Amino acid sequence: MNNSQKILLFNALSMGTNALKKQRHADGLWRGHLSSSAVSTAVAAFTLETAVLHNNRYAQEERDLVDVAVKWLADHQNSDGGWGDTVESPSNLTATLLTRAALRCRRESPEAASALLNSSNWLMHNIKGSSPSAIRDGVLDFYDKDLTFSVPILTMCALSGQLGENDSQWDNIPQLPFELAALPQRFFSWLRLPVVSYAIPALIAAGLVRFRNAGKKFRLLSFLRRMITPLVLRKLAGMQPENGGFLEAAPLTGFVTMCLVSAGFSDHPVVNKGLQFLTATIREDGSWPIAADLSLWLTTLAVKTLNVNEEMTTEERAKLAALIKRHQTTQINPFTLARPGGWAWTDRPGGVPDADDTAGALVALSILQPDNCDSSVLAGLEWLRRIQNRDGGIPTFCRGWGLLPFDQSCPDISAHALRAFVCWQDKVSPYMHKQIQRSIARIEAYLLKSQRQFGSWRPLWFGDQYHPKQLNPVYGTGMVLKALKASPGKSPAMISSAIDFLLSAQNLDGGWGGAAKLPSNLECTGIAVDALSGFPFAAEQVLHGALFIAERITATADSMPKPNPVGLYFSSLWYEEQLYPLLFTLPALRAVAALVKERTENGD
Repeated sequence: MNNSQKILLFNALSMGTNALKKQRHADGLWRGHLSSSAVSTAVAAFTLETAVLHNNRYAQEERDLVDVAVKWLADHQNSDGGWGDTVESPSNLTATLLTRAALRCRRESPEAASALLNSSNWLMHNIKGSSPSAIRDGVLDFYDKDLTFSVPILTMCALSGQLGENDSQWDNIPQLPFELAALPQRFFSWLRLPVVSYAIPALIAAGLVRFRNAGKKFRLLSFLRRMITPLVLRKLAGMQPENGGFLEAAPLTGFVTMCLVSAGFSDHPVVNKGLQFLTATIREDGSWPIAADLSLWLTTLAVKTLNVNEEMTTEERAKLAALIKRHQTTQINPFTLARPGGWAWTDRPGGVPDADDTAGALVALSILQPDNCDSSVLAGLEWLRRIQNRDGGIPTFCRGWGLLPFDQSCPDISAHALRAFVCWQDKVSPYMHKQIQRSIARIEAYLLKSQRQFGSWRPLWFGDQYHPKQLNPVYGTGMVLKALKASPGKSPAMISSAIDFLLSAQNLDGGWGGAAKLPSNLECTGIAVDALSGFPFAAEQVLHGALFIAERITATADSMPKPNPVGLYFSSLWYEEQLYPLLFTLPALRAVAALVKERTENGD
């Protein structure tokens, strides 16, 4: 590396670090900025319009919000006639169908009418038209056995008239067994429900609206459902956070609210709180983000990104550690029955504890206060250990829930948990050390089993929208390799093949996309460079990748680097996060800068 390249590298590291530090809020957290979402905007706008039509108490203010939301949707239609999840995303079926439902609320306006006409062409090209059967088959085929999202999508299509104008339209929608929600949740793992663990509110609301609008074909079952309805509504109310936002997300909150209104419960407290959440979270331009924020996730990433020993005083590190611990869960979560001790992605009341954020918090705490293995850390370690599945891997929300992908073990989260265990294994009691060692061995066995033919791993919560199957093996492999580097003696074969895969996926420009030959982006490049740094035989490729990053960070001196829609959120919902480019690339630049500095001092 010549002197000009060294200057570029260190300038990018300094600029990026300063930019990230400036993004910290006065409350001590990094809150970031999630991209506006066509799905969120369409669902929220349609929900508000549905409330207006069913209850005149919600009137002019909500109508005005729908007007600006419809305008935003019409203004952000793709050239092919469809909509993507972000304004940078290619069109997809979910975003297009939901947006069409919202536009039909204002179909008399020229903007909405034109957008609807253009979207009909997209549907004809992709699912052979906009007939009820084409819509039904297209949605059910895409989501397969997972009804978490397909049933709410079809329900919104029905409520907007896209599946017909009479009661027979409900025959196109599977009936969710909402009555099962009346059972104690400890039984849910045995029921193999057709929705994922976080979606019980959708199971209840979407099941109710179909039941109350479709014909009652089975008298005994209909009688049972009528009797159980008050019970499941009470259960639903108990799951709703104080601010009304289920999972702090407009789509789930909107789906639940519109279904209850359309099922005849427009005066229910869940509806009132849901509408309050939606009206409080709209942006000035008339759009909604996919979720309120990722504040805890971003904050723990920032701790791992910054050199906190140099950037913060001992007192500042202690305050940030206390802030993270303050948001550790202390009660059983009503969504998933998760035990106390985990962390959610946000500090807002609708967050749900999950393994990725719990691992992130534990790693961050080990950096901020490496010798303070207190009760909070021990509770987090125990939370992770208890969520481990029989196959040795770590799921997202809860252990052994079901067979759907979001509830199965996944390599990226398992690797993150492995890092958390390794950070603290030598700071715990002998008994806990033994338990953690068992969990580590089981995770490593799971990772060995889940490694694919050419050395890669497929992550769950991150994808690449340019991949034919929306996969991102570069992210998954990078995350696993970073974890395995902490115990290389136990897994040399896994490490070697993972390195080979990452090197084979590098593009000619020095960057990485989600897989070989996909467009390079900062997020994937940062993950790959960080994972490969420290391996001498990959040094040339690592430096090439670091320069790719440095050139793009220094080119945005007066603004944040442009994010890429790399996240795969819930059921194929893409999003951008403003802080991801810095959070994913600065660790890589820091690792490479340390190697360059070491070589320079040694005269290499």
